[in-house]
Amino acid sequence: MRKTLTLFAALSLTLSACGAIRDSRVNPFNWFGQSRSVATTAPESTNPLIPRSNGFFSRGRANEEIYLGRPFEQVTDLTVERVPGGAIIRATGLAARQGIYAVQLTPANEDEEPVNGVLTYRLEGVRPKANTPVGTVPTREVTAGRKLTDQQLRNVDVIRVEGALNAQETRRR
Repeated sequence: MRKTLTLFAALSLTLSACGAIRDSRVNPFNWFGQSRSVATTAPESTNPLIPRSNGFFSRGRANEEIYLGRPFEQVTDLTVERVPGGAIIRATGLAARQGIYAVQLTPANEDEEPVNGVLTYRLEGVRPKANTPVGTVPTREVTAGRKLTDQQLRNVDVIRVEGALNAQETRRR
C-alpha cells in the first residue's frame, strides 16, 4: 500500500509539472514557430536543357530520370512536426490550375545543407501537357512532405519553402 501511494504521489507531481514546461524550449513541439509569408526573389536564369558536367563519372548520372517539376504559384502553409530522430516538413501549395502531379519539396542546393542557418526548399510539381480546368481552390491545393534527421537539422535556424510568387518560412524558437 505504501509503494502504491508513493508511486501515485510521484506521478501526480510529475503530471502537474508538465504545465510548467508547456511553453519552454525543452518541449519539442515548441522548437519551430508558426510559418509566415515572405517575398521571393527572381529565379536564376539557367537553361535546364543544357546538362551540367560533373567530371569523369558524370555518365553514370545520365541514366537518372530528370524531374520536370516547376515551382508552385503560391505556398499557403508550412508546418514542421517533430518525430523521433528528426522532423517532418509539410508544405501546402496552391496551383493556378488542376491536375498537377508528382509534387515534391526539392532542396535549393544539391547538398541539402543550410546556408547561413536557412534550409531552403522549393515546392514543385509536374504540370499536365493538356489544358486543365482552373477549378475551385480546394481542388488546386496539394501537400508535400519531407523527413529530415536530427543531423540535418543541427545548424538550421530557419526552414524556408519557396513558390513562384511567395515563400513561407518558420523559425526555430
